[in-house]
Amino acid sequence: FKMDTTPESYLDLFPLDAIVYLTPDSENVLEDIDPDKVYVLGGLVDESIHKQLTLRRAREQSLRTARLPIREFMVKAPNARNYHSETLAINQVFDVLSTYYETRSWPAALRAGVSSGKGYVLPDTAEQ
Repeated sequence: FKMDTTPESYLDLFPLDAIVYLTPDSENVLEDIDPDKVYVLGGLVDESIHKQLTLRRAREQSLRTARLPIREFMVKAPNARNYHSETLAINQVFDVLSTYYETRSWPAALRAGVSSGKGYVLPDTAEQ
């Protein structure tokens, strides 16, 4: 993938109506990737300390938000700690998005980017 970096804010580079801020706290589910939209991956956030920080930031900037469809395609895996988190690192979100873009399959994309350590698995692997 080609990537350009700039010190400029995405708010200065793109129209507000083209930006979708991805945050695990959004009520909106990302159903498909729109090539006419710009997807902002929220920063690395410690989920226990800064809960909903990315959602608040997006709302303050009047941006549309969405979350990955983890709840829609995955199930909570039984684990000793009862730990389940939809908060992913930037590289994991990028892996999910790029795999979805290539395959057009949310199960394949989520399998590629969501580690079992997050407490979620695809239904076909829940018993393993």
